Amino acid sequence: MASVVVLPIHDPAGELLPHLPKIMPRMEGVFAGAFLGITAVTAETQPGWVDWLQAHEFYGGFYRGFYHCVFHRPGLAVGDQFRELYASAAAAYPPDTLLHLCFVDRLAFILQSAHRQSFVDDMQAAHTDESPLIFHRSEAAWATHPANYRAAERMVTTAGELLFGRTLDFAWCHLAIRAGALGDILPRTSRPDMSMMAEIVVQAMGQCIRTKDVDWLGWEDPFLAGRDACQLKREREGSLQETRKRLAYVIPMLQLLDTAANGAHSAR
Repeated sequence: MASVVVLPIHDPAGELLPHLPKIMPRMEGVFAGAFLGITAVTAETQPGWVDWLQAHEFYGGFYRGFYHCVFHRPGLAVGDQFRELYASAAAAYPPDTLLHLCFVDRLAFILQSAHRQSFVDDMQAAHTDESPLIFHRSEAAWATHPANYRAAERMVTTAGELLFGRTLDFAWCHLAIRAGALGDILPRTSRPDMSMMAEIVVQAMGQCIRTKDVDWLGWEDPFLAGRDACQLKREREGSLQETRKRLAYVIPMLQLLDTAANGAHSAR
């Protein structure tokens, strides 16, 4: 069975949604469908795009379009939004369906760049193993990102290496996992913030997680903003606000890993 892409969407300014019609034909060549989690503020501020998505939706278990929208209630924390979206996608398909959990900004960049074919090749190859697969940013991909982004997220990877003996991107950009496995994992997650992404990885570690370094996870912001990449990179590297933004999800992830490792040690 073809795979399905699962995308949280928080876009109150309408900067990302206009990319969906542009990449939809390319997405249809790779995925059988797309599950979208729409935040309440996005639905409120972008009613035209909501109408467009629903016109391309499927109903009653039969495909009459490409998208399926999950509308989150107001005030739902980001980790709970992810959990609700992922649970809906896992329940909608047979257990062996491969779900690609990723993000619309990354996908918009990849499918409109020179990385498109290598991405398609990797999506097709992902079907060959039942184990969860985390696509890691390669050295070339990380080189495109601001240094403070990598330094912050590297702390989580290093903590995972020290605590679990595995090099894993707990702040992943793209995770491929079977619907059945995801459905089993989600009830064991509870974090209301972005650390629930790391929580999924911790819960999946018993399933022999695979990793693959890819260049197509390069930094997407210059493309989306229409900015010079070098100039924007310098601005972000010099921004205390950007550094603190990264630490806002990195610190809870570090706390999660410490708690998980302590629990695993106590259980022995």
